[in-house]
Amino acid sequence: MPKIIILPHNERCPDGAVIDVEPGAVLIDAALAGGVKIEHACEMACACTTCHVIVREGFDSLEPSDELEDDLLDKAWGLEPDSRLSCQVVVSDDDLVIEIPKYTINQVSENH
Repeated sequence: MPKIIILPHNERCPDGAVIDVEPGAVLIDAALAGGVKIEHACEMACACTTCHVIVREGFDSLEPSDELEDDLLDKAWGLEPDSRLSCQVVVSDDDLVIEIPKYTINQVSENH
């Protein structure tokens, strides 16, 4: 069973997290179920960039992003070559190490 390792983030996951997940699970669903508070302003419809993450390890095990995701990622704060929208990442058999960026471009947040 693969693991999702979330690196510490001051606000979203201060201690980091390790989540066991079944292959085929969507990254954001697994993170939220594991108590990691990843923003998702569009309710995971691939219509914003608030669930942007950086895949530090395991990126090559993922299916490639599609054109819509790539277009949205171009607008994400802190974009890196291994950036993805967590609502679009389907976990394979490999472990993933995930970093949640420090900022998001979300203009409205329910948590403030």
